[in-house]
Amino acid sequence: MRHRIAGRKLSRPTAHRWALYRNLVTDLFRYEKIVTTEAKAKEVRGLAEKMITLGKEGSLSSRRRALAFVTDKKLVDKIFNQLAPRYAERPGGYTRLVKIGPRLGDGAPMAQLEMVE
Repeated sequence: MRHRIAGRKLSRPTAHRWALYRNLVTDLFRYEKIVTTEAKAKEVRGLAEKMITLGKEGSLSSRRRALAFVTDKKLVDKIFNQLAPRYAERPGGYTRLVKIGPRLGDGAPMAQLEMVE
């Protein structure tokens, strides 16, 4: 039984899974739109929203926490200087998940994760 066990393992060891999450969140902030599997997109969505919330706080400690997760310093500056003011009046829901159908190779359900305007 899996009672009260949240999250997906994605058939990866923990370190590999967290590296995948960090890379996907970094790419989401770089391009503001990524295409990946539904399961990965659903996991990354919450992590990206937490980074924007850190940007809205704007403190030095929140910037350091964002730098510890996002792999590019320029993207952390983008979060704090561009994205946080864009979502200043929004209480949450900074990302949108759009299902785009199965992948041709293996039929995996694909989704597009994008930043809301």
